[in-house]
Amino acid sequence: MIYSEYINRETKGYTDIFDITDDIKRIVVRSGVSNGLLTIAVTSSTSAVSTLEFEPGLVSDLRKALDVIAPEKGVYAHDEKWHDGNGFSHIRSSLIGTSKTIPIASKSLMLGTWQQIILIDFDNRPRSRKVFVQVFGE
Repeated sequence: MIYSEYINRETKGYTDIFDITDDIKRIVVRSGVSNGLLTIAVTSSTSAVSTLEFEPGLVSDLRKALDVIAPEKGVYAHDEKWHDGNGFSHIRSSLIGTSKTIPIASKSLMLGTWQQIILIDFDNRPRSRKVFVQVFGE
């Protein structure tokens, strides 16, 4: 069986981070799949999907780390060409990735105790984001 659904989020940009774990769990229940795989993909080149212990300290630490790796005020060839100022967001998205696959066993996501699924929007303005969720299994 294959089941697909979208999650929509309005974001503020600038490394806006959302815990989407409960949304994903509800989709798995609606899918009727007991054992299989879940794929989550954000349809954007300036946002990402990952896992993280979603607590304020670690969320802040992630933002700080990304600002070191790809600072907002950095100089990017992308910005020189397009003049949109979001070169940093493309780099961050590429580094973290736009999709994640998680196993499902006995109708449960195989996540660690402190592991949540997150959506991150790196762009330099508010956006409407679509997260595609597909469940494969039996």
